[in-house]
Amino acid sequence: MMIGDSFRSRLGWKLFLSHLLIVLVGSLVLGVVAYLHAPTAFTHHVLRMQMEIGTDPALETGLRANFLAAIREILSVSGVVAAAAALLVSSFVAWRIVGPIRSLTSASKRIAGGDYRERVEVAGTDEIAQLAQSFNDMASALDATEKRRMELIGDLAHELKTPLTTIRAIMEGLADNVLPADTETFLDVQRETRRLQRLADEMRELSAAEAGAIALELAPAKPGEIVRRSVERLGRQYSDKNVELHVDVPDNLPDVAADHERILQVFINLLGNALQYTAPGGVVTIRARAPSRHIPRVVRFSVADTGIGISPDDITRVFERFYRVEKSRSRASGGSGIGLTIAAHVVRAHGGTIQAESAGLDKGSTFSFTLPVAVTRS
Repeated sequence: MMIGDSFRSRLGWKLFLSHLLIVLVGSLVLGVVAYLHAPTAFTHHVLRMQMEIGTDPALETGLRANFLAAIREILSVSGVVAAAAALLVSSFVAWRIVGPIRSLTSASKRIAGGDYRERVEVAGTDEIAQLAQSFNDMASALDATEKRRMELIGDLAHELKTPLTTIRAIMEGLADNVLPADTETFLDVQRETRRLQRLADEMRELSAAEAGAIALELAPAKPGEIVRRSVERLGRQYSDKNVELHVDVPDNLPDVAADHERILQVFINLLGNALQYTAPGGVVTIRARAPSRHIPRVVRFSVADTGIGISPDDITRVFERFYRVEKSRSRASGGSGIGLTIAAHVVRAHGGTIQAESAGLDKGSTFSFTLPVAVTRS
């Protein structure tokens, strides 16, 4: 019973036995055919011999016996040699096939245990090699996902630390009668709790965005109307900081297929980011351009500022979560670092593209994205 279970559970044994069975069946067929056909073949050749040397019953009987004995000897020897060759070849083939699969099994167990750096050797270009390559690709994706998860936990802990520390300090000050229990103190606590609430909301948005679960209600939207609402939302803040906000959006632009509120969120993130990194007296310009021969069927939007600019090292990372171009900026004044990440996911969910450009530090920056033109039904 144990041996039978081992045969059923081991791929190597299955391959070995399958090859051996093929050889045995072939040998059996060969023996049966030879046994059945040998007398007919012998009679045919004896008749030809009789025509040449005459009839001799004794000679015919001796020839028949020796012929059949030779046939049996040849089949026996060839069968033994074939079986030995089958054993060797089946063992080699089974080892070559099962070896990589065993490596994959061991590596998958280590990955299941949390070692996402595990990889297997890829040899050749056959199906087993393709399976090994796919396994390595999966392991790399899991490793990257785990790194992002750990980074997210660390970043989130860092984001939570500042408001929680502030709230704790205020509460300890109130308990020790160091701080007055007045409106200003309670407003400080309220501001920090709002930061926590905003962070929780942004994390929920980010989670949905990275999972590809952003709910969109697509409808034709006028680019000028989206820009106008964005300017209304942030126009006062621009005035308070003395940063000019210019709008360059033609009236004849085609409608875009967009979720109005989601794209408004993208604009607010981009405009808020531009305002944070542009000094008083600076200029931020919103532009929109119609489809062209180079980028057909999309409307291109851009938000350009005259702010601190972005270095070449940072330009490829600005859409990463919690990433800040100006490392010295405080968490309170610099935002959570999630807005651009969410904006990028929202644009991509619409089927558009988003990118950042800058000539370098202190030379301003431009964030641009595209949205597909709404399909008009006749």
